[in-house]
Amino acid sequence: MSSENTEKFFERYRDDKDKYGFNLKSCKDSEPFFRFLYQKWFDVTIVGLENIPDDGRAVMYGNHSGVLPIDGVMLYDGIINDHPNPRRIRFLVNEFIRKSPGAGGIIRGFGGVPAKYDVAVELLKNEELVFFYPEAEKGTGKLYKDRYKLQEFNPGFVKAALETDSKLIPVVTVGGDEIYPLLGNLKPFADLIGAPYWPITPFFPLLPFPLSATPLPVKILICVGKPFELDIPREKADDHAIVDAEARKLRQNIQSTLDDLLLLRVNRYMKWDLQKVQRYYDEHIVNVNMNA
Repeated sequence: MSSENTEKFFERYRDDKDKYGFNLKSCKDSEPFFRFLYQKWFDVTIVGLENIPDDGRAVMYGNHSGVLPIDGVMLYDGIINDHPNPRRIRFLVNEFIRKSPGAGGIIRGFGGVPAKYDVAVELLKNEELVFFYPEAEKGTGKLYKDRYKLQEFNPGFVKAALETDSKLIPVVTVGGDEIYPLLGNLKPFADLIGAPYWPITPFFPLLPFPLSATPLPVKILICVGKPFELDIPREKADDHAIVDAEARKLRQNIQSTLDDLLLLRVNRYMKWDLQKVQRYYDEHIVNVNMNA
């Protein structure tokens, strides 16, 4: 990316006062490391970045994985560096992770907010991009044997889109499920400290830090779908049956796309064939309403 785009992002929020902890200095300090991960370590491929609107509110949603929220940070860094009008995303983040030493400060500084429905609605009404991960901790905490099998979607993202008259933007990520192979979850210890899960990976907790926190260099693909509107009246936002059914349908669409993209991958450690991905994207995503 050109530093010009990065400076556009910093200038856009130069005078911003944010009660949830967004901090430009934190962004500037940590962004070069994330850029290294984006360009060198994960060699991220993004298609559909132009579908991120320059302005205005939208509900973003998609699959989530990887023990730590690296998949979201990679999308964010792609926007900061490669979108012509970069803007922030307000990710809904579990409070244990958001307030954890070290990583929590970085997440808050980048704009991560409490995973609360009223916070999401407030930000949408303020014309922000809000990213819901409907699998929540069940997504990041899924075992390696269950990789790329979507967990049940919490329907809050559908309700929020209806309540605030927001468009939805689907995001499908491949690679995150394998960067920290989760072999087990020490649930009793997690419950004791209030964590959503306590991961056991090939490296953690056996190896010392930072080796125990080093992700595998799996090549990541991110597909951003076109914004779309729900064909449901706004007054149906509190109809649980309708909202749940819509969330299930959108989950199935994400799962189908995820399955298709996995078939295009030659090897998890090889860079994605952009031509193949773009062809699939043009035929199956860009002109297909994800709500169909």
